[in-house]
Amino acid sequence: MRTGGFHRRRTAILMALILLVTTAILPASADSAEKEIEIEPIAFHHDGFIRGMDVSSVVSLENSGVKFYDESGNETDLFRILADHGVNYIRVRVWNDPYDSAGNGYGGGNNDVATAAQIGSRAAKYGMKLLVDFHYSDFWADPAKQQSPKAWKDLGLDARLQAVKTYTAASLETIRQAGAMIGMVQIGNETNSGIAGVSDFDDIPKVFTAASEAIRAFDGDILIAVHFTDPQNTATIKWRADWLDQNNVDYDVFSTSYYPYWHGSLENLTDVLSYAADTYGKYVMVAETSYAYTLADSDGHPNTVSDRNNNTGNDLLWEFSEQGQADEVRAVMNAVNNVGEKGLGVFYWEGAWITVGDTTSLTGDAYTQRVNENRALWEQYGSGWAASFGGGYDPDAGSYSGGSAVDNQAFFDPSGKVLSSLWVFDKVHEDDYILGDADLDGTVSIMDATAVQRYLVGIKYFSPTAKRAADMSHDSKVDIIDATRIQRFLAGFKDE
Repeated sequence: MRTGGFHRRRTAILMALILLVTTAILPASADSAEKEIEIEPIAFHHDGFIRGMDVSSVVSLENSGVKFYDESGNETDLFRILADHGVNYIRVRVWNDPYDSAGNGYGGGNNDVATAAQIGSRAAKYGMKLLVDFHYSDFWADPAKQQSPKAWKDLGLDARLQAVKTYTAASLETIRQAGAMIGMVQIGNETNSGIAGVSDFDDIPKVFTAASEAIRAFDGDILIAVHFTDPQNTATIKWRADWLDQNNVDYDVFSTSYYPYWHGSLENLTDVLSYAADTYGKYVMVAETSYAYTLADSDGHPNTVSDRNNNTGNDLLWEFSEQGQADEVRAVMNAVNNVGEKGLGVFYWEGAWITVGDTTSLTGDAYTQRVNENRALWEQYGSGWAASFGGGYDPDAGSYSGGSAVDNQAFFDPSGKVLSSLWVFDKVHEDDYILGDADLDGTVSIMDATAVQRYLVGIKYFSPTAKRAADMSHDSKVDIIDATRIQRFLAGFKDE
């Protein structure tokens, strides 16, 4: 009797939860904010085209008090908002030891392995895979600097290669143990001039190979990406693909950054990526891109794109607005897709790195006070591009520490509310699903009705496509009626 009573109570509670949640379900794709932008879908060569986003700064931002909100103004997990708008992959940078001897963070998100593990776990909750971007440095690695991690500074080449292997394997294990779904690993970041403190062009491939061997041994299904930049230098970036092949570097994905104010035309982008795809059979992608939706600053730190900087040029084909931002993302995705079957996808860089304190409407003393408050948060939590504590490792950090240089290129306004432009990640993708196939496994079965029930009580996450597949009632929401209609369909009944 006790057991039966318990099961009856559990069933009653479950049904009550379903009925309660049903009233709170938001439309899957009919929100008015979505209608504010117009995006022509792309006929992607494969359904798994990566529509990704780098949000490496999110933990430091949240520690600084930043919150994110959906179109209705409800505070919502950033990863939920991204997934709800069609983002299907998350990228996170990893630094070996971004702290000084006293434990003060260098800034830029203080992105150590533990932070990457947390971000990967949160992404997995909403069905998003993770690209782990190893900088093999303690702070920013880019074309101008590829500094050795402090712990590797005095290592010779052979010992450094072993350190790369050991560190890569241990880091991936930590990230996976946290629950992340690691789909890709990037071995170095914008490695035009070196990697892990190695700058000799005869030795750089050896570092790539050490990292690749560690990844293959860890999980042979993980894609391995190399990452360069400056695709406008056509001959040079094609030479890099040749150089990798000549040195027998084992990798799967040839990637580049593409920022339209620096990196040439979209036609040239397709051309250089096609060279790596057609000549060497590699997948290709854009590992970083972004575009401003406004030229205004909102945190008191200069922006990469402003009304006096990087805001003009023949390759800036879009207005600085939410529509223009969405148009740039679509255009870059289309350029990669134009490569053909080997066009793997695009990652947007730091699409949530907003201000920790809005300065937009402030002047005089109030503005100065807010900027000082922001600076204190950047220093304490690492939520700006650099904290002064990094000066001992990277002189640029000490001299030019500050906030976000891309707050006007985010998909959120200064208060943290999502912009309509984020819908580009969903709208650019043409759905391919069977009505009723809520779990998107290619067939309609009783498991789809169960999936709807699990979704309604918060146990299962549905992507925008899954929501549309589950919407048997065609009323732009998913509720218990849709689960019932799936069951009726399987029983042979036809609902109007």
